[in-house]
Amino acid sequence: MDASTISAGALVRLQELNPSSANFKQGASFRVIGKASKFGILKCLLRYKSSLYQFIGELQIEPNNEGILKARVGRNVDGLDINLYHQTMQLERQFQAEQADIRTS
Repeated sequence: MDASTISAGALVRLQELNPSSANFKQGASFRVIGKASKFGILKCLLRYKSSLYQFIGELQIEPNNEGILKARVGRNVDGLDINLYHQTMQLERQFQAEQADIRTS
């Protein structure tokens, strides 16, 4: 992946990454929080399966329509207040929508 085309990753909830979602696009870049289910090469880096992690990566859609986030960055966020995080995510989305309205008017 060319460094000039790397996206910061759109903030989404894992529940929003399903086949009926407008976000469910091959190669789309996302930032999500959840528990790792398939580790691949990162197995030795992840401390506990039950820990909470934040990942930034690209969505890979499998032939069976299953979405897998191919993480390029990850970090442990066990101490994160997930309810406050979701509230902040909602506020950020509202702000971005307001800014888009201002630019188009």
